[in-house]
Amino acid sequence: MDWNPEVKERFRVFIAKIPVFHRHITEVAVTKVAQELAKGRNSNQVQEQDVVAAFFSDVPSPFYSMMIRLLEQTGFDYKKYGYPKEAKR
Repeated sequence: MDWNPEVKERFRVFIAKIPVFHRHITEVAVTKVAQELAKGRNSNQVQEQDVVAAFFSDVPSPFYSMMIRLLEQTGFDYKKYGYPKEAKR
């Protein structure tokens, strides 16, 4: 599936900032969910909203604050999509 080029680059930068032992699994999992979400919107291109929703879909609590920080550092505007939906503990 195609990705919006700007979103793909920000995603690449995000992944590069994750500790090396978590990079691959994060990249695979988020890519899969983001593409499923794009398909669910009947889109042939992954957009920012898909990547943001994929990150928030199943992040383990210990990594939540790091994810938020990295989303902000890499320019993903998660708040415009209504995230976080509920506070993580």
